[in-house]
Amino acid sequence: MKITVPKLLLKSLTIMVIVSPGLYASLFEPVFNPTLEVTETARKIKVDGNLDPNEWIGASRADNFVEHTPGDQTKPPVETKAFITYDKDNIYVAFVCYDDPRSIRSTMSQRDHFGPDDNVGFYIDPFGNATWAYIFNVNPYGIQADGLWSANRGSDNSFDMVWESAARITDSGYQVEMSIPFASIRFPTGQEQNWKVDFYRTHPRDTRREYSWAAYDRNQKCWPCQWGTVSGMKDVSPGKGIEIIPSVVSYQSGTRIDPDNFKNDNIDGEISLNAKYAVSSVITAEAAYNPDFSQVESDAGQIDVNTNFALFYPEKRPFFQEGSDLYFSWINAIYTRSINDPQAAAKISGRANKSSYIYLLARDEHSPMILPFEEGSAYLVNGRSTSNIFRLQRSLGGSSRAGIILTDRRMDGGGSGTLAAFDGEILLTNTIYFQWEFHGTYTREPNNAELSQGLEGITFDKGRHTAAFDGESYPGHAALVAIGRGGNTYWLDLTYYERNPTFRADNGFEPNNNYREMQTISRYNFFPNKKAIRRLGFNMFTRTRWNFEKYKKAQFVNFSVNADMIGQTFVETNLQYGTENLRGVDFDRIWSLTFNGSSNPNNRLGVEFYGRYGDQIARRENPPVLGKQTNLAGSIYFKPIDRIRIEPSIEFAHSRQKDTNEELFKGYITRTRVDYQMTRSLSLRFITEYSDFSNSWTVEPLLTYRINPFSLFYIGSTFDYAEYENPDDPFAATSTRLASRQLFMKLQYLFLI
Repeated sequence: MKITVPKLLLKSLTIMVIVSPGLYASLFEPVFNPTLEVTETARKIKVDGNLDPNEWIGASRADNFVEHTPGDQTKPPVETKAFITYDKDNIYVAFVCYDDPRSIRSTMSQRDHFGPDDNVGFYIDPFGNATWAYIFNVNPYGIQADGLWSANRGSDNSFDMVWESAARITDSGYQVEMSIPFASIRFPTGQEQNWKVDFYRTHPRDTRREYSWAAYDRNQKCWPCQWGTVSGMKDVSPGKGIEIIPSVVSYQSGTRIDPDNFKNDNIDGEISLNAKYAVSSVITAEAAYNPDFSQVESDAGQIDVNTNFALFYPEKRPFFQEGSDLYFSWINAIYTRSINDPQAAAKISGRANKSSYIYLLARDEHSPMILPFEEGSAYLVNGRSTSNIFRLQRSLGGSSRAGIILTDRRMDGGGSGTLAAFDGEILLTNTIYFQWEFHGTYTREPNNAELSQGLEGITFDKGRHTAAFDGESYPGHAALVAIGRGGNTYWLDLTYYERNPTFRADNGFEPNNNYREMQTISRYNFFPNKKAIRRLGFNMFTRTRWNFEKYKKAQFVNFSVNADMIGQTFVETNLQYGTENLRGVDFDRIWSLTFNGSSNPNNRLGVEFYGRYGDQIARRENPPVLGKQTNLAGSIYFKPIDRIRIEPSIEFAHSRQKDTNEELFKGYITRTRVDYQMTRSLSLRFITEYSDFSNSWTVEPLLTYRINPFSLFYIGSTFDYAEYENPDDPFAATSTRLASRQLFMKLQYLFLI
């Protein structure tokens, strides 16, 4: 029997579906681990942001995006479509992002610096082992932000690749085009490719919303395991060939000899050459003669008036980018800035099926040395050395992995440090994990008392060894064992660390030893889905530390509450309470209260702030005393136009002795950075920094022309100012004068053969 539906009723049903949001949302179904078949394009695609339908005809489409932050696999308030195709040389990806164009947040900036903008991302795990993946992001101006994600350390945005992107804002939102050369990435050989990928969109408005093609389980720890699968790319070859990067650096320095005399050095320069060769589809060799490890931007100042340990600075030098994810371990065995000024360097890296490895050899002219002790560290600079670093990691599936680390540094004139480690992580379930690291070291000290001046009389390991360099040799060890439950809703972690009194990592960054420590972390996130509060988190952290003489050195507990709120605002407050023993002095009932947060309420303004008040041990006093300390820090960025970003910041510290109210230290560091992006390639940057602790100024202008991450031109300078007294009139006021200056120019170009 045939059933007919009256046209009027059919129209009514259609209108109900259109106008009923509840019914429309109920029809939405998130897709977990989606799949997509890709076909080869017959037309050359011009990457200009226009999405010519004649070029993209036949491309595969990814839609049905889901919101997983702050919503839990819900339908996004705006629509997103992604398209993918390929030819023999490139992967092509496009996004169409629907939105009100007046609300889009975007910045014309240098690559990797567009901040909390609208952006889209394409993520690739070519081998499907969930241990590392490529990240490609583009904002509505077409500015790139790329990186390397790894299960070891998360996202590393210092990793750069050569690829194309373009975007434009339209009447209905914005659209993006990407072209990623197969030569820029590593992937398996084979007739057909099957990759784990995801298409991603960040949508910052009243809150920071994140959408993706693949739906996510908040309680699963492995991120790439939840991506979709793209198949169908046939007869394509990974990157091969030779890359040659010559660079020329020219500079002229000057230094003030005394308050009235400033000496200018002659103009000098250096030529360096870096070459990279794809030995095979998955193996890359790289060598550098007199590699240019210069930094065009100095490290931001850090307040160090109340620490006895060496300061950690991030690695920014391009030579170390290939395989940078492999350097990471929780016990920091590899710190590439331990290679300070190499005359020559070479490395080979590979990613094949489930294995990733890297070997680095460097000949250093001036070798820094960090000597760790129980309650402090010493920083020395030795002469020439040769470093060998090897890292191998094997995927065990589902983000589980195991690996080894081998490092060795040999000093000219005697002295060496060798380390061997075995580490890994096993996912016992989707949420339960087990981690381990075991490190063994062997140290041979130089026999050079002059090099270790100032360390005379200091002993360690129950007086068995002296800190001064007198040719001693000794083994050492360190270990980490952790078990926990990961996930976005509830996280629990129990970790045990130990570093014995003779543990030293000469090619790493481990500034103290002689301790055993137990840590617990518990975290619970509640998603009320209210307008004002999107997420509410409760955390507890505990730490208990003993030395190897079984004496309790510290015990702390920390409670904190944090929230993601409307206006892209994050706030957190925490209370810490505990005890500590420092150089034989017991400090009880140490407490502090901390408040910090950030906010990006609109496209023009963003703020970050930090405040801490409470007890803090004055560690450089002898004997140490308990101070009542205040720490304040804050930064603000504002964009008068989309091409200009101004970012002033300040750090302040003030401490008074708790019992006597005597001032122990007080001071601040201010820093202001101004960026003006004239075009996508040409930019002007200006930094000024003042340290109240040393009464010194630094001024750094820089002009940059960048064709791609490896082809660029810099011209800039650094001016350091300090206060000088008048030697002829000791009662006269001090004057600020130029203490040192450096003018520099750098030209570098990437040749592909």
